[in-house]
Amino acid sequence: MIHPTAIIESGARLGENVKVGPYSYIGNDVVIGDNCIIESHVVVKGPTTIGSGNHIYQFASVGEACQDKKYKDEPTQLIIGDNNIIRECATIHRGTIQDKGITSIGSNNLFMAYTHVAHDAVIGSNVIFANNASVAGHVHVGDWVILAGNTGVHQFCKIGAHAFIGMYSGVNKDVPPFVTTTGTPAKPAAINTEGMKRRGFSSDEIMATRRAYKTLYRKGLSIEEATAALQEDAQTYPAVKLMLDFLSTSDRGIIR
Repeated sequence: MIHPTAIIESGARLGENVKVGPYSYIGNDVVIGDNCIIESHVVVKGPTTIGSGNHIYQFASVGEACQDKKYKDEPTQLIIGDNNIIRECATIHRGTIQDKGITSIGSNNLFMAYTHVAHDAVIGSNVIFANNASVAGHVHVGDWVILAGNTGVHQFCKIGAHAFIGMYSGVNKDVPPFVTTTGTPAKPAAINTEGMKRRGFSSDEIMATRRAYKTLYRKGLSIEEATAALQEDAQTYPAVKLMLDFLSTSDRGIIR
């Protein structure tokens, strides 16, 4: 399953049934789980740990040193979960000691061609990065988020679970869960109703989330006032509580 032109350094550890295509390079301190497919001309450097069932396509660069000028070749890490698809020319970098030293990616994600995950980013599970979507350093992306094509996210921003970042959005503040964005700088457009339906949220839960969105964005309330107004629904609807909890942890402030 290892093509004769591939280079596997002696310190690399590959699981069972791993395929490595022509001219790919697997460096030292790389651990690749079972049933992974590494296509041709892929570079994987370490320290990097990759789970099982991942498929990395040609010309992707995974686990390379970050582009932060403060980085001085410290042994930071990239940790990737299971069943991710990393398409052509995607780039995913290791962390820095200015943060926790780890770039972390969950499971069941799709990173389309030319996407970029910078140092110290934390990406959840079931996330989609469409073509050319990029996140800067220290960005946190929740589960089930979709970043449409050519979107960019400023460093240290957080994107809540189930948010939909519209194409060409430039995100420079935090995006609450379930919110859809548009434009540069990114502005709130609506609740991601279609995404909630696809993931099995009840009609009552969706309606409660839409009410929360109107409270947050349509009534002219301050964040403190909106937070107080959402308390009652948050006790009944987990989706509203998720939004409320996100507001309490936002450091950059939310898009308005």
